[in-house]
Amino acid sequence: MMRYFIEIAYKGKNYHGWQKQPDDITVQEVLEKAISVILQEELKLVGAGRTDAGVHAKQLFAHFDCQKNLETAKIVFKLNALLPKDISVQDIFHVADEAHARFDAIEREYEYIISFKKNPFYEDFSHLMHHQPNINLMNDAANELLNYTDFQCFSRSKTDVKTYHCTIKEAYWKLDGSRLIFRIKANRFLRNMVRAIVGTLLDVGLGKTSLEQFHKIIKDKDRSKAGTSAPAKGLFLMRVEYPKSIRIN
Repeated sequence: MMRYFIEIAYKGKNYHGWQKQPDDITVQEVLEKAISVILQEELKLVGAGRTDAGVHAKQLFAHFDCQKNLETAKIVFKLNALLPKDISVQDIFHVADEAHARFDAIEREYEYIISFKKNPFYEDFSHLMHHQPNINLMNDAANELLNYTDFQCFSRSKTDVKTYHCTIKEAYWKLDGSRLIFRIKANRFLRNMVRAIVGTLLDVGLGKTSLEQFHKIIKDKDRSKAGTSAPAKGLFLMRVEYPKSIRIN
């Protein structure tokens, strides 16, 4: 048995997130069916993490075990021919037998995109706002995230995680023409965490929440006190990083 990592990208609009659901179509389900057809054996994928319904991924990894020694370039080509247009396979590569797509990831990066002008090309990939918030205030608050590790206040209430602790390494807003982009990096993220952070930071930028209140929200560890989650379509999982030693050439 050999273990492989598969690198994929997808547009989240038509899917109920990454992880398989009993009654909803998901990226994991579509990809598992396709790869099982190509390799002619039933395979299970283990993803680097979950993305919510409607969230996009420019880079996400999953691992699977296979009895065959794969010609990976050919498998990538066949999968992309079989998969729908909104899911693509970027790479497949052999990894150590104990390598794990979720637990071995050392850093993840997300971007959230806000548009201030209606643009049909951004419709599915950004959250449209008609009033620009105070970016300096939002950056002041975003910078404070680096001083905390417990982010229960930004986690979905019903979740099975053992710890709410994350190490945020970078968090900031940047204006790019008519778009505002939020970038955040951490060793791990909780379910719904980035969208909850974005919604709360927007409350700061719109004058609904002060910096003092922002600190209190984090310290109180109560999701109901944080802001509303920002719409899913503006969120992108940009990158997942692993130790270089994980790959077998």
